[in-house]
Amino acid sequence: MKNTFHRAACLALILFLPGLTGSVFGQTTDPDQVRAGDFDNGKMWTFDYPPIELFKEMYDFEPDAAWFEKARLGALRLPNCTASFVSPNGLVLTNNHCGRGPVAQVSRPGESLLDHGFVSQSLDEERMVEGLYLDQLVAIEDVTDKIYQALEDKKTDAEKAQARQEAIEREHDRVLDAVGGEDAGFVVQVINLYNGGRYSVYTFKRFTDIRLVMTPELQLGYFGGDADNFTYPRYSLDMSFFRVYENGAPYEPEHYFKWSESGVREGDPVFVLGNPGSTLRLLTMAQLEWRRDVQEKDIVALLSSRIEVLNEYLEVNPSDALRNQIFSLGNSLKLYTGRVKGLNDPVIMMKRADTQRQFIEDLAARYDDMMSEDVQVPYMTLIEDLAEIQDQKMEYAAEYGAFLSYTLASSLSSKTLQRALLIHTYLSQRAAKASTSTLSDLQAQIQDIPFQDPGLDQRLMRVRLTDFEMYFGASDAGVRSVMQGRSAEEVASSVIRNSLLADEETLSAAFESGSLSMDDPAIQIVAPFIERRQAYQSAFAGLTARENELNAQHGRARFDIYGTIRPPDATFSLRIADGVVSSYEYNGTHAPAFTTFHGLYNRYYSHEQNANGTGEWNLPERWLNAPATFDRSTPLNFVATNDIIGGNSGSPIVNKDLEVVGLVFDGNIESLPSAFIYQTQGARMIAVDARGILESLDEIYDMDRIVLELKTGRMVETEADADAIMM
Repeated sequence: MKNTFHRAACLALILFLPGLTGSVFGQTTDPDQVRAGDFDNGKMWTFDYPPIELFKEMYDFEPDAAWFEKARLGALRLPNCTASFVSPNGLVLTNNHCGRGPVAQVSRPGESLLDHGFVSQSLDEERMVEGLYLDQLVAIEDVTDKIYQALEDKKTDAEKAQARQEAIEREHDRVLDAVGGEDAGFVVQVINLYNGGRYSVYTFKRFTDIRLVMTPELQLGYFGGDADNFTYPRYSLDMSFFRVYENGAPYEPEHYFKWSESGVREGDPVFVLGNPGSTLRLLTMAQLEWRRDVQEKDIVALLSSRIEVLNEYLEVNPSDALRNQIFSLGNSLKLYTGRVKGLNDPVIMMKRADTQRQFIEDLAARYDDMMSEDVQVPYMTLIEDLAEIQDQKMEYAAEYGAFLSYTLASSLSSKTLQRALLIHTYLSQRAAKASTSTLSDLQAQIQDIPFQDPGLDQRLMRVRLTDFEMYFGASDAGVRSVMQGRSAEEVASSVIRNSLLADEETLSAAFESGSLSMDDPAIQIVAPFIERRQAYQSAFAGLTARENELNAQHGRARFDIYGTIRPPDATFSLRIADGVVSSYEYNGTHAPAFTTFHGLYNRYYSHEQNANGTGEWNLPERWLNAPATFDRSTPLNFVATNDIIGGNSGSPIVNKDLEVVGLVFDGNIESLPSAFIYQTQGARMIAVDARGILESLDEIYDMDRIVLELKTGRMVETEADADAIMM
């Protein structure tokens, strides 16, 4: 069959908004003028392929291998964020919001360290956090050729997927054995770059004795609350300090980042060392449109409804754990809302369309000499094949939304309904005379599902029923069978009152007596949708497997054409991102490059505070009674053009000398579409200024021993020892 290049399809991509011309936020929306930028795919450079020439060209700065090694070894990865060594004594810097879980964990009876903060006055007072770990990237090995050699004789997607996984596991085990295994204190991970276009084995040294040193009050770490989240100007002291111990003593890293006391000025180049979680900049236009029309939109609806339910429950059942969960979900909601806005931005979509147009043309030029009757041209149908999969996924759009949180692992769904799904399987297997071991395994899975407070269980069940009505429609046979003319609240209330599955004792007794049946009201809710859910899951799994294989081919094609000129998508692996400190225009005015503590107090005095001191701009007593020596003109936050995303929280920001000048903690509203495209017109990374951190430690928290350590590298046992030295 003759290979045909479908340029007409590409032309349609940049004309998908017919007749729309003009401008959005000062940018033209004329399809004939909108073009992709040089760095639309971002600046999250890997340490596999350090951007030495780029840094030389842009900043007149040519770091050597030793510079990149120190940068790599000074950075650390938390389970959910980034951190860094900032002293020769294992002192670690990250965000307050990255450490909220550990802070709550080490709070003792009668304490609320989240609310009141924690200040250790001596090494002995630093509190161990059980289960917390930090990973340091100590080695990188490219294994791309070994992975792809394993795929050479494989024909089907399933065969390729299995061979790829087996090859990845072999490389993982080989490297882990070479470093002495997990008992030697190392962790190995095979990192997928360019959607599988390249593979590297990363070896990490894992630190497991981590102790809390200092964290400010939540009011400072999350100053402005949800209202200020993803906004700028900003006034947040989102920092925490931990310390790594080894063999019972503070660890002494070979590489760490010294503290800059002079800080940065507008226009200065700065470098972020962090672990960005996930970007989607290699997606095709069809994949972006699926996310715009279904996936991201449905995630926003899910998060909105669950946050509303959890806030209802929090009012009558306050707890730090639930409050943390709501904070996290609220953060995600703003994030996905920004993504939806970005995917509906005509300029962004036209730029992505132009990137795809360029790729198709470059691909055709690359293989122009192969265009013949009897030669198979690599990659030429990729874009169309991926578009076809999106069309097939659209057939399951209703099921995608309805079942989005309907999984056993979800914390956003009713545990009674989760049990009902498994018990339906259990009863079906029992009726089919399944083996005793099969039934025992199912029963164990059922009993592993924790029980919720009935008030929360009922609320989550109610909103799940609402989802069914919204996505399937009130006239759907399954919906009518469940609702029977009742409201979602009435159905959920009835189930919680009458189901054997909603109470631990009654469920246990039902297992013992064998009285569980398909007539249980909780099972009656899930039963009408089980076959539909199974069919959806099966079809979607097949489509996803095929899409993953095509994504790998797409990534490899992009790498074959562009090499390392364009960085791969983020994979929660270590990256270095360059940028400059820069103010920007917004809302018809000008956002300054820096904010100061003056602005913090202005926010407090400009907003009416709650009588109980819990307003989003409230300040703790120690801040309202700051010493006269506290310099409120000290920079507190700043913005820069560095490319970041979730996972970069806690990343150190360093200057050319690898000195800490700031700490990443957020992006602004304009940066939220950055999952799909990197822009600098208004998008900014937001950081805590190193000078503001030092000033608050010194004047507000009176942590002279930590100030001494940051300034000089010298560690002392107690605050009294530091006071004696610094007098």
